[in-house]
Parts: sequence; C-alpha cells; structure tokens
Amino acid sequence: MNITHILFWILTLMALGSALMVITSKNPVYSVLFLIATFFAISGHYILLNAQFLAIVNLIVYAGAIMVLFLFVIMLMNLNAETEPQKNKWLKFAGTIAGGCLLLIMVAAIKDADAKSTIVLMKQGETGLIHNLGNVLFKDYVVPFEISSVLFLSAMVGAVVLGKKE
Repeated sequence: MNITHILFWILTLMALGSALMVITSKNPVYSVLFLIATFFAISGHYILLNAQFLAIVNLIVYAGAIMVLFLFVIMLMNLNAETEPQKNKWLKFAGTIAGGCLLLIMVAAIKDADAKSTIVLMKQGETGLIHNLGNVLFKDYVVPFEISSVLFLSAMVGAVVLGKKE
C-alpha cells in the first residue's frame, strides 16, 4: 500500500465525515464550515487524479467565493427555529421524490463511469490537463459556456439592483 492509497482513504473519510456533518448539524453556520471541509477533501481527490486545475478552481470558486457568500447570507438572515415556517407533508413528499430521482441519476452516472476511470487509473490519456479542458470547453461546449456567462452577468446585475437602496 503506497502513499497515494493512504491519502485517498484519508481524503475519502474526511469527505464522507464532513458531508454527513453538513446534513446532521443543527447550526447552519457549522453546516457551511463542514461543507468547506468537504470541498477541501474533494480538491485533494482532484490532485490525486492529476487534475490540478480542477483542484485549484474548486478551492477558489467553491470553498473560497461561494461558501463565504453562503456563510455571509446565513449570518445575515439570522435563522431561528421560531421563525422557520412549517413544511407541508406534500412538500416533504415532493422532496423525497426529487431525492429519489437524483439517486437514480447518480446510479446511472456511476454505472457508465467504469470506462473513464480505467483510463485515469492506468495513467493513460490527458484527462485533467488544462490544454484538453480548454479544447473541449471552447470547441465542443462554446455555446453553453457563453450562455452561462450571460446568465452570470444577469445575476450580477440583479444582485446590484436588489442591493441598491431606494
């Protein structure tokens, strides 16, 4: 057993433990902090898969920017148990159905992942390199990439409009 396997299992246990703490934690601030720890563990997995660019982007974008924003919003909302609205039983049922659909999608994605994971495990191909990611992003997926940039721009304009004082 080499150091890569040991690091993999340590990062896996860290990711699973902190993800479970995100779900079971009663305090929303602690949930966000555990989610940041989960993102760090996932970035460690990316580094083990020789995808350094994805690891850095995951840390900067998710753990750095989005989670700080979540933490800021949660702290501004001042969530209390008394002010939380009671959930309808139909809403809980719809959430269960949506979670089941997500589980089915995840099982289907994992079923098709065997061929791609053997390429990574055999150290064949250039899976996580920036050059290949740029080629795929700007050749095959250029239209969705541009649509998402317009969506982010409109979200920023909306945030400025909502945040502007009367």
